[in-house]
Amino acid sequence: MEIFKIVGLGIIATILTVVLKNHRPEISIQISVVTGIIIFILIVSKLTSVLEVLNLFSKKINVDLVYISTIFKIVGIAYVSEFGAQICRDAGEGAIASKIEFAGKILIMVLAIPILLALFNLIVQLMP
Repeated sequence: MEIFKIVGLGIIATILTVVLKNHRPEISIQISVVTGIIIFILIVSKLTSVLEVLNLFSKKINVDLVYISTIFKIVGIAYVSEFGAQICRDAGEGAIASKIEFAGKILIMVLAIPILLALFNLIVQLMP
């Protein structure tokens, strides 16, 4: 199963980073970053199949693809900003991690505006 590979990789990388942190901290950070990238690559293939299913479902119920693609972008921004922030925290840069999270939240808010406007228009049309 895929999760055992990911957990095994994570545990091995964690042991390596803990052992190397005192002697070679720069290699410890590199191991952490590379491990995160490998796990992300392993998961992206699974994520694409989920996106394809959701895309087919949205076509069946006649939802405008602009809204679905916007939601996918929002989820992507959330995952990528969290991933980047965690890498910064692993490197001991909590302040930069907070800025990445803040930027991700702002970008999500900007992307959500068209969906909110469509929702408000729908509410206005339903009112007598």
